[in-house]
Amino acid sequence: MRAIVVRDKRLLVADIPVPEPGPGEVLVRTLACGICGSDLHALKHADRFFENYRRPDGTPIADLARDIVMGHEFCAEIVDHGPRTERRLPPGTRVCSMPVLQRPEGRQAIGYSNDHPGGYAEYMRLTEALLLEVPNGLATEQAALTEPMAVGLHAVNKARLQLGDKTLVVGCGPVGLAVIASLRLRGIQPIVAADFSPRRRELAVTLGADEAVDPSPAIPPARWRDATVVFECVGVPGVIDQIMAGAPRGARVVIVGVCMEPDTIHPLRGISKELSLQFVLGYDGDEFAATLHHVAEGAIPTRPLITGKVGLDGVASAFAELASPERHAKILVEPWREGC
Repeated sequence: MRAIVVRDKRLLVADIPVPEPGPGEVLVRTLACGICGSDLHALKHADRFFENYRRPDGTPIADLARDIVMGHEFCAEIVDHGPRTERRLPPGTRVCSMPVLQRPEGRQAIGYSNDHPGGYAEYMRLTEALLLEVPNGLATEQAALTEPMAVGLHAVNKARLQLGDKTLVVGCGPVGLAVIASLRLRGIQPIVAADFSPRRRELAVTLGADEAVDPSPAIPPARWRDATVVFECVGVPGVIDQIMAGAPRGARVVIVGVCMEPDTIHPLRGISKELSLQFVLGYDGDEFAATLHHVAEGAIPTRPLITGKVGLDGVASAFAELASPERHAKILVEPWREGC
């Protein structure tokens, strides 16, 4: 099958074997897969990413000396069932899944692995027990964004929001937009968003922000004084410390952005204000399922985020184009698509 592989820290189109589903697993054909900001960072900072992203036993999840097929935001259709499966969903059923395989030796990552190809490939294997059928009427491209929107839902759940909280979302890329959508779902008001990009500020309002501001040269002081919960959704060194400097006393700072470089903070800033820092990652199975339901019901909008689609031949250029926030929010990879 054709796939995009990470080889020598570059993205290349290659022919690799179709994965064989093991016990309790199914073979699926990828219909659409979103390009995640984490994938961009993982390629740019590959050595650091795979050195720090480890299994519970302490070993790296992947070896950069071998090919890796990324892609963990996907919608697929069932092709075949492996041994010892219940076959509760027939071939042709569209499904979403958390990007992990449940195996006796423990959970295995899909998309950041040498052995389990992700959605930048024509086919994947998934754990049958984790499959969620895509509701009738929900477009495949929208279902593919269940995974990134679940990240926002989880971050909001971890924020311990209280009646009267005022929120500030710093960074309006796909992760920040997912947080905004989940805050709106919870009925939180006001929601203030901050981003340098006019296009991203526009999307922030579309997804539910009450106001979107330009943080240049600095986020207006009133926005800092009012915010009781600040979501950091940038993932760039220095941003956490800047937020700590500007946040009001007693604020809760939820760190959603995935920074893959060393960073520095001034602890005294947090100590003197008694700030709370909450780091978050991913979601659980219930949150993933709830997100798919909310997307299907239109309670979490996803269509405005989709700004481009490419076949496998266009993935490398799509990675480059995503560097410009004015052009794209989310580009979907459709491995079946001919050409770029």
